[in-house]
Amino acid sequence: MAVTAGYYLSGVIALAIIVIGARFFIAPRAAAAAYGLAVTPDQTRDAFLSVKGVRDIASGLLTAVVMLNRSAPLLGWFLVTATIIPLADAVIVLRHGGPKAAAFGIHGSTALLMLLTASLLLLG
Repeated sequence: MAVTAGYYLSGVIALAIIVIGARFFIAPRAAAAAYGLAVTPDQTRDAFLSVKGVRDIASGLLTAVVMLNRSAPLLGWFLVTATIIPLADAVIVLRHGGPKAAAFGIHGSTALLMLLTASLLLLG
């Protein structure tokens, strides 16, 4: 039961991060604001927002690929390792004067969800 819940949550995480990544292409400034950083119009900043979008889409697709392996321990350890991404995102938001609510509320809660999901997969 726990492993099944872990797989469903992993699917939600994969899909959500792909959608978030796509938003960085569709509405980059709005996506950056939701991330926790205000962005002014600038080609270099826009390029980095595209980099962020690609990273997110690739992360979601990699999660889906690992899910297809049907190995709960592999998926669990993958999610534990990938938790560095939202933790680093939280630090980036804080270091650049973004709102603490975004750093802890968005990125911190994402890291906690990923660790909870990994726990279901590894201990289930």
